[in-house]
Amino acid sequence: MNDDIYKKLAQTLDTLPNGFPATESGVEIRLLKKIFNPEQAALFCNMKLSFETAVQIAERTGQPLEGLEAFLTQMSRQGQLFMIEMGDAKFFRMMPWVFGIYEFQLGHIDKELADLNESYAPIYGRAFFAQTPQLMKTLAVETTIPVHQEALPYEKVSSIIETGQSFLVNECICKKEKGILGTPCDRPVNVCLAIAPIPGLFEKSSRGKCISKEDAYALLNQAEEDALVHLTSNVQAGQYYICNCCKCCCGVLGAINKLGIPASLVINSRYYAQINAATCIGCGLCANERCQVGAIAPDGDIFRITPERCIGCGLCIRACPSESIRMISKEPEVITPPPVTENDWFDERGRRRGVDFSRYR
Repeated sequence: MNDDIYKKLAQTLDTLPNGFPATESGVEIRLLKKIFNPEQAALFCNMKLSFETAVQIAERTGQPLEGLEAFLTQMSRQGQLFMIEMGDAKFFRMMPWVFGIYEFQLGHIDKELADLNESYAPIYGRAFFAQTPQLMKTLAVETTIPVHQEALPYEKVSSIIETGQSFLVNECICKKEKGILGTPCDRPVNVCLAIAPIPGLFEKSSRGKCISKEDAYALLNQAEEDALVHLTSNVQAGQYYICNCCKCCCGVLGAINKLGIPASLVINSRYYAQINAATCIGCGLCANERCQVGAIAPDGDIFRITPERCIGCGLCIRACPSESIRMISKEPEVITPPPVTENDWFDERGRRRGVDFSRYR
């Protein structure tokens, strides 16, 4: 098969702010062949990061309008494009590899795709996490945030949920991939929450299960009980998902745990936890059952936290039987406010990577 269109697709994805690094083995091309046929790959390269209707895409690209919306709709159902339906209108845009095409393979992933991604993920991760802004930020367990360190709205689970009007729960693709590869997670897998500010937006979705706001809160509370880290997009406005992540499956946490990348480059966080040595009873619950990034280690008869490795999730605080752990705000000079919107994130990320993605805006 002629690889030219797939090389063009790979270059397109690598021109986007998130990147899509080339490999010596060509595994990234095999991934794209698994997901796209040549016609789909060609159309993707002519899409934009902003939403358009089929009519607008046809007018801009010269693509025949007849059958285009149906073709775009099919691409969205195959996890190749992002689509929003509002009434009878459909809007489409391209997606980066992560967060985007990979996550939207949830309904299509099989052993072959899982194997390919396992081979590509370390290469992608080392390249991706070499630059900021980070993809995600921590949403700390709210009850662990001291009242005198009131979290900003974009740092609070409740603020994101309260601005939502529609909620959808999905299986975590990271957990699903590990299960396919024979290392299933021992924690709940239906823990990925999508959020939209428009009522009824998910009613026509073929993915996941629509839930109520109350169900969303219950899901997040159970995630905390199960020691899953709340992560969301590293922006101040427009968050549309909350992931609930574990150390054994999550690709983002894996960049810290498996690739050894500093936590501050991987996840944006305002807080870190601190253990009171005078009251710690040395039970090890925080280190052995709660911490997902290996930030807590024994020190004689007690445990201590390495602030540089801590991502400020608060899971250890919630479960400490002696109430010996507290949340500390980082010093102002090391706190990096997230970009305001996703477009601002794209702009900053593109500038830092030195890529001109203006044709895809």
